[in-house]
Amino acid sequence: MKSNKQKTILLADDDVNLRRVLEFQLTEAGYKVLTAQDGAEALDVFREDDFDCVITDLRMPKMSGLELLEKIKAEGAEIPVIVITAFGEVETAVTAMKAGAFDYINKPFNRDEILLTLERAVNFSETNRENRQLRELVNKEFRIDNIIGDSGAMRAVLNVVGRVSRSDATVLITGESGTGKELVAKGIHFCGKRRDKPFIPVNCAAIPEGLIEAELFGFKRGSFTGANLDTKGKFESADGGTLFLDEISQMPLPLQPKLLRVLQEQEIVRIGESTPRKIDVRIIAATNQNLEKMVEQGTFREDLYFRLAVVPVSIPPLRTRREDIPLLIDHFFRRAKEKHGFESLKMTREVINILSNYLFPGNVRELENLIERIVVLSDGESLTLLDVPEYISKPLQIFGRVKFELPAENISLDEVEREIIRYALEMHNGNQSQTARYLGITRSALIYRMQKSGLTPTEY
Repeated sequence: MKSNKQKTILLADDDVNLRRVLEFQLTEAGYKVLTAQDGAEALDVFREDDFDCVITDLRMPKMSGLELLEKIKAEGAEIPVIVITAFGEVETAVTAMKAGAFDYINKPFNRDEILLTLERAVNFSETNRENRQLRELVNKEFRIDNIIGDSGAMRAVLNVVGRVSRSDATVLITGESGTGKELVAKGIHFCGKRRDKPFIPVNCAAIPEGLIEAELFGFKRGSFTGANLDTKGKFESADGGTLFLDEISQMPLPLQPKLLRVLQEQEIVRIGESTPRKIDVRIIAATNQNLEKMVEQGTFREDLYFRLAVVPVSIPPLRTRREDIPLLIDHFFRRAKEKHGFESLKMTREVINILSNYLFPGNVRELENLIERIVVLSDGESLTLLDVPEYISKPLQIFGRVKFELPAENISLDEVEREIIRYALEMHNGNQSQTARYLGITRSALIYRMQKSGLTPTEY
């Protein structure tokens, strides 16, 4: 989210003293504030600028706050509107909420109350803006077949993604960090029937364990210290659309039954409430961990795992689909040049070759970041090996047809053998017969060496 200094608020109130006090408080909090003394003036101002939120009194001359709200909504604006009501105007406030108001505040109110309500509103506005931009991107250029990859492995992934995007099935996306799990999740959402509804991403690993329940399910005012307002959670914000639960393996074990209930019943209960609220949300989850192993270890619920993995999508690491690397290099190079104004920059064949031979342990994300870095730091008309980081471009030791990058310190021969076997298995998607033929040994010899190295079928 952008800082408050970048948020623009329209404040409409015919009470000059209240308007000045609110304008001062909001400006002091870092917001840019434009004011109007009645509804008609507010509508004119609204049409002249871009706003993140509108705060309006309900009772004003020339045009009431309710009429202003209706005009704003009639013009198709998704800007949240907060209405200010006098004591005893609860029915009018309810009417405003039904007409599309984000929230209402009763007079008299304090500074903290208005700032908390406004913070929720601008967060809502930012989410709407991001989703609108994503929808525009989708309509303009995003299609499933624009996810870069022509290898057999990626074609298989895209085939599943294309079919599942037409349904509402729950999807579990697995793959190493940097393989593009969120991109695939967005592809499923924005190529499906929910494309015009919210896509709400949640990184389960980034939210403190004590806050994740409130973040997901929302809470009732007064339910705990600091709960000053009734607050929606991510599930309600995603209503009608998709909730993307990234790093689902980090979901606290005590919270997993509640997530399971949402999947089963399509309803949530806010903290501090007892009445369930119906929702219509598609769940897409992602992880770079082995959830089956976590189930065996008792750190992830088996019933939740099966509920999430209705349609499993496994994204292969970049090193197992090396034929896709030149396509990705070209895509990211063109995008980085356009982004940073290096349209005439070229890339030599030797750079393409050296990058194509690198393993990229950080997968597609590492490749994308690397391309952008060398473009930004370039100072010539063409990228050469001098522009490539030394850990990629330095010479490799060659023994026969096999290339090794030997470290300066000591290495373990057993560890080298283990890594060779692991990479060979990855190259052949775990097929032991194909891997054995590739290594020039029998399948039984491969199994023996796997056992000797402590490799199990789930570790490659």
